[in-house]
Order: sequence, then C-alpha cells, then structure tokens
Amino acid sequence: MSERPSFYVTTPIYYVNDVPHIGHAYTTLACDVLARFKRLDGYNVMFLTGTDEHGQKVEKSAEAAGVDPQAFCDKVSARFNDLAQAMNFSNDQFIRTTEPRHKLAVQHLWRVLEEKGYIYADNYAGWYSVRDEAFYAESELMEGEGGAKLAPTGAAVEWVEEPSYFFKLSAFEDRLLELYDSQTDFVMPKSRLNEVRSFVAGGLQDLSISRTTFNWGVPVPDADGHIMYVWIDALTNYLTAIGYPDEAGQAYKDFWPADVHMVGKDILRFHAVYWPAFLMAAELPLPKRVFAHGWWTNEGQKISKSLGNVIDPFELIESYGLDAVRFFMLREVPFGNDGDFSRSAFIARCNADLANGMGNLSQRTLAMIFKNCDGSIPHPGILSNEDSELLNNIDSLLDEVRKHIDMQAFNRAFDAIWKQSAAADTYISSQEPWKLKKTDPDRMYTVLYVLAEVIRQLAILMQPIMPESACKVLDQLKIEDRAFTALGATGRLASGTVIDKPVGVFPRLELDAEESA
Repeated sequence: MSERPSFYVTTPIYYVNDVPHIGHAYTTLACDVLARFKRLDGYNVMFLTGTDEHGQKVEKSAEAAGVDPQAFCDKVSARFNDLAQAMNFSNDQFIRTTEPRHKLAVQHLWRVLEEKGYIYADNYAGWYSVRDEAFYAESELMEGEGGAKLAPTGAAVEWVEEPSYFFKLSAFEDRLLELYDSQTDFVMPKSRLNEVRSFVAGGLQDLSISRTTFNWGVPVPDADGHIMYVWIDALTNYLTAIGYPDEAGQAYKDFWPADVHMVGKDILRFHAVYWPAFLMAAELPLPKRVFAHGWWTNEGQKISKSLGNVIDPFELIESYGLDAVRFFMLREVPFGNDGDFSRSAFIARCNADLANGMGNLSQRTLAMIFKNCDGSIPHPGILSNEDSELLNNIDSLLDEVRKHIDMQAFNRAFDAIWKQSAAADTYISSQEPWKLKKTDPDRMYTVLYVLAEVIRQLAILMQPIMPESACKVLDQLKIEDRAFTALGATGRLASGTVIDKPVGVFPRLELDAEESA
C-alpha cells in the first residue's frame, strides 16, 4: 500500500466511430485538473482515459471506410491520443478495449457473473439504437418524421430479434435505490441523481448483454457466435487498467474503488445503473462517485456534424493557445450545467481574467521589483493591517479551493482564485508602490514583497488548470517547490532571490475581422 493517499479518476472511454471534438476535450480536461490538483496535494493518482473500440457502430463505420475494424480503431484511437497530448493531459494510462489484457478482464468478469447466477440465456426482441449502443423500452421512444421511432437522444432505433444472454438487472432495483438514498453524492450533480433514481424506481428489466448479429466484440466465454454487449465490455475498462482480475495486486488494492467516474450526461444510465449492478453482482466495491456533466452548444446552436458547427479543439489551441482553451472551458460554465461556446465570450473571459487580471498583476509587480529592488525579491518590513489581511486571505485559499475541487465545482474554485487576484489588484492600486519609491522606499519593499507572495501562491494554485502558464510565472519568481505543501505562512517567498527581467505570460486576444462581423 502506498504511504500516500490514493485517488483514481477516469474519463469514459471514447467511442472510435468519429474524430475527437470539444466534448471529449471537456470531459478529459476536468479529469486532468482533478488529477493534477490531487498530485500537488500529495496523493498517489491514477488518471485513466482511452478508447472504446468494439460494437456494431464501430463495425459499420469501419465497413463504410473500407477497412477492417482493427485498422479503423488503430487510426481513430491515435487521434484521441493526439488530443490528450495536444491538450497537455497528464493521464497515467490510455486504455484500448482491443488490448489482450482487457479481453482477459472482461471475460473473467463475465464468468464471475455467470457463476453467481446473474446471467441466463434467452431471446431478445426489442428496440436498439446503433448510434447509442443502447436498448430502449417502447415507452421511452419518441416519434420522428414520418412516424419513425427515435431514441430519447434522437437517434434512430431498429427492431432487433436474436438469441441473447441476459443479466438479471431487475434483481438490483431495491439495492440501487438503497444506494442512491444512503450515498447521496454517488451521482452528481443532484439533479442527475434524481433522474437516475426516477428511472430505477420506474422498474428495471433484465438487460441483454450479448449479440449474435455482428462479430466485432469480445467473445462470450464458451458460447460460440455470441459477443458481449459493448457496455459490459466498455465499463470493465476501469478495472482492467488497475490489474483486474488480480484483486491482490498492488494497483487494484491502491486504486479500487474509483473516486470519480467523469461522464457526459448522455451515458449516465450506463454508469449509475448498469455498472453498479454489475459490480454488486460480482461482489466488488462500488465507485465513490459518478459525475455527469452537461453539453456544449456553439453560438447557441446544438453541435452536430450535419450543421457543420463541430468545435475542433486542435483549431482552438492553434488560434488562442493551449492554456487559454483549458482555462475557458472550466471557468466559464458551472460544471454539470450545459454551456454555450462563443468566440466573443472566450476572448472576453480570457482578456478579463488573464491578460487584464492575473497577467497584469504579475507583470506590473515583477517589473517594479526588477526595476526598483535591484532585480531581487525585497525584504519586507513591518506588515500593515492591509498587508496582513491580504496574506491571511491568500493563506486560507487552498482550503477553499480544495473544498470546491473535491465536489467538482471547478468554476467555484477558479472564482475563489480570481477573487484573490482581484483583491491583489485593489491592493496595488491603493498602496501605489510606484509613488512609495520616492516617499517611503521601505514601505515599497514591503508592498512589493506582499504582492510577490500573493502571485506565488496564486500561480501554485493555478497549475492544475493552466500548467504551462502557471509554471512560467513561477519560473520568473525562481520558485522550485510547487506542491501545495509550499503554500501558507510557513512557506513564504525567500527575500533576496534574484529574478530575471519579467516577460508577459498572458497575451491579450483579439477577434479577427470574420469573427467580429
């Protein structure tokens, strides 16, 4: 067992029937910020992402592309790996469900469920959405154009009849309701928990968990012609990555149960109903939380390929810079809610908080220190009430930010950080150190020291969301200890440290002519 506390956070594994978009980047970014925060806070972290490469949708996409399914998966999975690198994600593993270790894990789980009496053979007849890889009851369907039946997501459904193995999902209705009632933060935000509870309370049907009408999937053990339903395959990846079925292994002992499964709201049912039922049946511990976030729209419109308004994260990074993209995506919208992306809002937010806020504060302060303090961090004198108030507030900031991060309230965490940045701006305006140079140099040294200490702590706390930019600020302060243990009154900035001439870290962004038209 690691001496440090452990933390396990996962993204859903992304389906390889299309190229990565802003939604994929958003989910993984939230996990990356969690992982980076926990590492800086002294945790032994496992951060998992990857790709879901089986199922009828992949088989059809590969056929349409004129390649075999494995070659198709290799190509598309690489794009998701490219996105992880482009977004500077710090994932510890990138798992693929076509890996041999995963086939071993999911077939083992199947055998356990079978041995415990929760799998039986029968025939399936019902509605299935290839796009969603989901079964739907008649009562859930909507009517589309020309009377066509549609899934609740708007996806087309088709009537399927085939031999199938079933999982006794109905046996877990009471246990799931008890879980939701006793562990009220198992599903977050609260509105999603109510949604899941309502679904389960409406009655559960046994779940078809094998298919015979296509071939691209993990074979069901000892059942020729059957492959596993893609979701029992996909969900097991969270166990595969930490060494399952070796429950005695160090990785499994350190990291299971997972602390947070981060998902989009469209796949909540699979994670908050099916997954805990599978785990209950296998007598395995349940994850601590499933957090379902909202969707992005683009300039008020639903994002879709048919509308041609899919937001390309690679293009955003190229246009505005990586850290600005990371910052906006988690700063702008309360996490869990739907959000609207617009370039004007993106630029306004980045300019207000970064260029005019933290950027201006750090650039002005370090420039004055470099120019007026012989290029080194000054020695403070006796602190005034204003100095002490600002320092006390910055010293207590970690506790407040930690509280919000632990609830995945990212925007509140960043509100708290930028509130202190604004307070430092107010302080510098009221103290006017540029005037103190002539009237009271010792007081100027104290004011600039206090500001430099505030900037140090803000930059340390900004590392999870803006790792490159925060580190550039810390580099200019010559700060080597960047863990959260360096924060607070016991770890003050060292006076006398020689700094280099400061350079701007947060450039001002502009709309181009086409965007502003």
